[in-house]
Amino acid sequence: MNGLLNGKLFDIEAVFSAIPELLRFLPVSLQITFISMLAGLVLGLVLAIIRIKKVPVLSQLITLFISFIRGTPMIIQLYLSYNGIPLLLKYINMTYGTDYSINAIPAMLFVLITFSCNEAAYNSETIRAALQSVNKGQIEAAESLGMTYFQVLKRVIIPEALVVAVPPLGNALISLLKGTSLAFVAGVVEMTAQGKIISGSTFRFFEVYLALAIIYWALTIVIEQILKYLEKKFSIPDVDGNPLKKRRLFSFFSSTRGDV
Repeated sequence: MNGLLNGKLFDIEAVFSAIPELLRFLPVSLQITFISMLAGLVLGLVLAIIRIKKVPVLSQLITLFISFIRGTPMIIQLYLSYNGIPLLLKYINMTYGTDYSINAIPAMLFVLITFSCNEAAYNSETIRAALQSVNKGQIEAAESLGMTYFQVLKRVIIPEALVVAVPPLGNALISLLKGTSLAFVAGVVEMTAQGKIISGSTFRFFEVYLALAIIYWALTIVIEQILKYLEKKFSIPDVDGNPLKKRRLFSFFSSTRGDV
């Protein structure tokens, strides 16, 4: 890619030539996104159930965890993970005489742990609200048939809660995808980190970051279309065949989580 030596103030060719180089690292960004989202959904469901059941001690600890995650920037959480996990291993080595290699820890591990915990904290609140929105009469009817709590959860609560949960969880997925641009803090080279490398060697900073913006924008549009399909698939029609107004309102106000 040509740098400033070509004398152009803005080089559109530099934008299009940067895109293929950046897309080489798209799998890394997608890997972080989907692994963290999946882990965040599973852990978020567990945290939500514990809070709903008000399990002593655990419920209070989870509330503190969620408050901390939601009250601190993602980049700070990455720094804490990047510096805290090696510190913990050093402590274990000193205390128990083990010989865990701190240098052998892959950088991706710091990123996945941080992003998964972050998603779990946010998703747990979304899932908890969705689970509690299910009509209690349906739950009581299922229990009267002799179903256990986990059977009721699987057959009644979760299918109903999906109607409410899909829109905000979709917004969380989009925010997570854009948040992967911070992974370079822990030494993971994804699209944004590669953009820094390319722009530093060519001095075409605007063109490279514009190429990055186009890629993230295109990915967001694709995800939005998938979410619209899922939202329609899980929608509950009213007597006229239209999606419930309650769900539409929830979808409208669901984007409460700010970008990183």
